[in-house]
Amino acid sequence: MFKPFYFSSALWQFRQIVLAKVYSAAVYGVDAFEVEIEVNGAGGNPVIVVVGLPDVAVKESKDRVTTAISNSGYHWPHGRTTINLAPADVKKEGPSFDLPIALAMIAVGAEVELPNVGQFCFVGELALTGQVRPVRGVLPVALEARRCGRKAVVVPVENAREAAMVEGIDVYGVQNLREAFEFLTGEKTLVPVREDITQFFARHQDYEVDFADVRGQHHVKRAIEVAVAGNHNALFIGPPGSGKSMIAKRIPTIIPPMALEEAIESTKIHSICGLLIDPSHSFVATRPFRAPHHTISDVGLIGGGATPTPGEISIAHNGVLFLDELPEFRRTTLEVLRQPLEDARVTISRAAGSMCFPADFMLIAAMNPCKCGYFGDPKRECRCSPLDVQRYRDRISGPLLDRIDIHVEVPAVQYREMSSNVPGEASAAIRERVEKARTVQHARFAQLGKTRTNSRMSARHIKRFCALGEAAEGMMKMAMTELNFSARAYDRILKVARTIADLAGSEEIAADHIGEAIQYRTLDRNLWA
Repeated sequence: MFKPFYFSSALWQFRQIVLAKVYSAAVYGVDAFEVEIEVNGAGGNPVIVVVGLPDVAVKESKDRVTTAISNSGYHWPHGRTTINLAPADVKKEGPSFDLPIALAMIAVGAEVELPNVGQFCFVGELALTGQVRPVRGVLPVALEARRCGRKAVVVPVENAREAAMVEGIDVYGVQNLREAFEFLTGEKTLVPVREDITQFFARHQDYEVDFADVRGQHHVKRAIEVAVAGNHNALFIGPPGSGKSMIAKRIPTIIPPMALEEAIESTKIHSICGLLIDPSHSFVATRPFRAPHHTISDVGLIGGGATPTPGEISIAHNGVLFLDELPEFRRTTLEVLRQPLEDARVTISRAAGSMCFPADFMLIAAMNPCKCGYFGDPKRECRCSPLDVQRYRDRISGPLLDRIDIHVEVPAVQYREMSSNVPGEASAAIRERVEKARTVQHARFAQLGKTRTNSRMSARHIKRFCALGEAAEGMMKMAMTELNFSARAYDRILKVARTIADLAGSEEIAADHIGEAIQYRTLDRNLWA
């Protein structure tokens, strides 16, 4: 018969095992998953072991945590301490687990139970002094905590407003480790941070720029209005100083305001990329505008790395990606845009798995007509040969140009237009017309899945919604034969013409709509030959 074996009191020299459990969350892609942190204290040699597939930053946390605990006036277990981060089959990264690990270690060291600890989710990096530092990805963490049924999240005070944008869960901001532990044990009371999303939107949906600042360039502003109304990608072609960048920066001001769902998607990406640390910019309420330099790498533009993170195209999600000096970008860098422009998302595959980042942006590109910038300029002589001009243009591949619906020339602004005191049309007036056109498109595509704007129409949709009358058909036939347009230009012209008709409130695509759309195919009309 089995007889249990007991240590005598003289032989038992180690204290009783104590286990503490707290909850945190980690970011994976643009979402988060819950992490259960278990700290087990036992007798034996004083050593701290972190398991659960931690990265270097998580392994180093034991040194930050123990020092912060000591400097906060607490003790940690001095025997063998095992820290487990579950689930153990997913890699854990970053310093955001410092705070929950420290709280569990203090509880084990003091052999106390933490009341109601299962209702909370904790994230935060610890300084050696015990101060709680801000971390990335707090918004997706708060969303995951709510999904898992947690009642509250405890975050660094700098991240509190960001997390407070999530309704249905209390958010507490803490400044240091002692404050967090005293709050958890009931010795200290904290007031949850509140944020009214509706009022926040009302306060932060204004732009610092406006189309009223743009002098002249009326045909360019018209082209941009058409591009935004149908969500068409556009390319500006003009000499230096003609206002291409100035106009591009004002495009977000005429895009319809962000819906709450769009704002949450964009804020999650900005949070993961560390762009929301400033408390005054804790939520993305306006359309993003990103203008990366032409020296950017493939990874910087599309995202990636050993642990994939979002790139510029994902940061521009629901907004505008502006590529100035388009031919100066490396060709391989530009080619990675082809899939995101088609699918509105980017998939990055690594040995550990694949991550999918949203990338539904409007591409606005700008380029000079030639390398020196003055080809076709009536006042300045171009120093480029026809072969140089062609080589400069050929830096942009055909498949990429195939995904840009509108090409518009941007000439130099005349003095009388620059010196005029008459303001241009305000962004609000342009945006009103854009919203009406988009309302028409949303109603048209309501029963057609994810298609919501004219730029996303498939060949089947074009055939159904872009039927031409006799006059419009004649205009299109002339363009295809006389101007030698390609088959890819044919579909682009029909899509843009459909948008022009929507802006005009017309059910049918008329000949003048086709004529205007043809004018937006500069590169196809071989004007550089």
